[in-house]
Amino acid sequence: MRIGEMRIGELSDRTGASVRSIRYYERQGLLGADRSSSGQRVFRPDAVQRVELIRRLLDAGLNSRSIADVLPCITDPSIRTPYLALRLGQERARILAEIDQLSRTAEALDEVIDEISVVPDHDRS
Repeated sequence: MRIGEMRIGELSDRTGASVRSIRYYERQGLLGADRSSSGQRVFRPDAVQRVELIRRLLDAGLNSRSIADVLPCITDPSIRTPYLALRLGQERARILAEIDQLSRTAEALDEVIDEISVVPDHDRS
């Protein structure tokens, strides 16, 4: 290994991402790794920041396909275009629509709870 490179376990320790998640990010094309002569994954030092960014985007509600779509534009300012803001705006709108739907679902459930919580007068002793 070259100076600064790390194996998957160290990357996991440094980022808090599980080894399984890191492998998933690699399979999805979100994260690259080299291979040692023995075939083990070896990550460059910038992989820490990349994993942290991936996790931030996941926490923001993006799925791996959406992340793959916008990640190059985020990590390379020279290829940023208005598309990045548009695409992130679309993801935000999708999330807000999901929140709205969940709010309506919660309200409907509240109505059911209210209906079943009322005890008719003739059943009270």
